[in-house]
Amino acid sequence: MTDTLLEDLRDLAEPAPATLAERVVDGWVRAESPLGEVYAVVGAGGVRLLRTAAYAGDLDAFLEGYRARHGRPVRPASRTPRGLLPALRGTGRAPAVDLTDVGDFARKVLDATARIPAGQVRPYSWVAREAGHRKAVRAVGTALARNPVPLLVPCHRVVRGDGDLGQYLFGRGDKVALLEREGVDLPRLADFAASGTKLIGSDTTGIVCLPTCHHARRITTAHRHGFASLDRARAAGYRPCRDCRP
Repeated sequence: MTDTLLEDLRDLAEPAPATLAERVVDGWVRAESPLGEVYAVVGAGGVRLLRTAAYAGDLDAFLEGYRARHGRPVRPASRTPRGLLPALRGTGRAPAVDLTDVGDFARKVLDATARIPAGQVRPYSWVAREAGHRKAVRAVGTALARNPVPLLVPCHRVVRGDGDLGQYLFGRGDKVALLEREGVDLPRLADFAASGTKLIGSDTTGIVCLPTCHHARRITTAHRHGFASLDRARAAGYRPCRDCRP
């Protein structure tokens, strides 16, 4: 009887799906980035965690910390996920990222941050508004400080409302290096901040932009006007740029 039952059960058994291991075991890879070597953990839904080697320190400790926090086994990945290397080089779009372990608010913040173009910056208040929580500026900073996938979700492009660059997960120096690499004119940005200029308007188009918007960079000095707020720009007859949405 027992032997017959075992045979019946064997007949019912099906081979495990080929993707089963990828669904239950995450993989880790090393890759080069503008900030040196990075470690990335990748699951079936995309990149789950990315840290520079300089920040993470010992690889074994990094992986053990991941296992402890997420409760998932991790092993060397069979291949680097598609799109990761071009994204790190700045020559391609970010690969899929898995943000299931962050809360709803943080996910909205990271989604808004991911829309900031390379070579441009946005204030924390802009991210808060785009995330649907206009007043949660301080909470935006907290969410970005916990960004699981910096470089892929470019939190280095978010700055303080007064124009100062602010802090960064990997340190202010790395933030400066990334922005300079993307072509942000940091001395010009600092000059605007020192003068209290938060928006730049063109008297030929009647449009006002954030200082690093690609439209603002084309405004010549003779036609450039600075404003401390959107209210003041509107009072002067300007309308906000549809691209940077100040």
